[in-house]
Amino acid sequence: MDWARFAQQMASMARDLLAQDSVDATMERITASATELVEGCDAAGILVLHGTEVESLAPTDPFVTESDELQQRMGEGPCFDAARSSQGDRVFRIADLTTEHQRWPAYAPRAHQLGVGSMMGFLLFTDDEDLGALNFYSRKPGAFTPDSETAGWLLASHAAVAFSAARTHAQMEQAVTTRHAIGEAMGILMGSHRLSEEEAFSVLRRYSQANNIKLREVARRVCEQGALS
Repeated sequence: MDWARFAQQMASMARDLLAQDSVDATMERITASATELVEGCDAAGILVLHGTEVESLAPTDPFVTESDELQQRMGEGPCFDAARSSQGDRVFRIADLTTEHQRWPAYAPRAHQLGVGSMMGFLLFTDDEDLGALNFYSRKPGAFTPDSETAGWLLASHAAVAFSAARTHAQMEQAVTTRHAIGEAMGILMGSHRLSEEEAFSVLRRYSQANNIKLREVARRVCEQGALS
């Protein structure tokens, strides 16, 4: 492994991740970088768990999504375990999936049929939160070496920071947009019904609660239609 060259590639990737303009673009760059920079990696994806529901993000190959969906159906699997593990191992490396029938008896043989030979995964985390798992796939057994694991860990560390920053930025943008929309909707109601700011906001909030609709969606409707329908 040429670590000097790898360090240069990682520095370039880190700058590239920060330059992405959305969470989706950031994740796609992360998984693309996995296949470009980690020896033995044929495909990659990010798995996020919502309770027992699996969400596959930025898969570079259809069989990544198929593997994630299989783990959800079976309720077991290495990526599934990594994504839901807030303690213990944050890394896994499986040299040959055909030897893992005892650990994941339902998942391993079916994943092998999908074409998965070996796997590696890292929990994406910061000091504040766990974000999911970045998973690496090879169609060949024994594709990932200790150097691959080190490279994957370094990539995942950068990826977690970039993923968290992109998501925080997106949340802030949404909050600003929502505030603007609510303010505009309040202005419409104040003008059409001669309400005070407090009364206009109360109307929006009551409608939101009574109809189980998010406040930002209520505001959007008022802005588009000029009134509450």
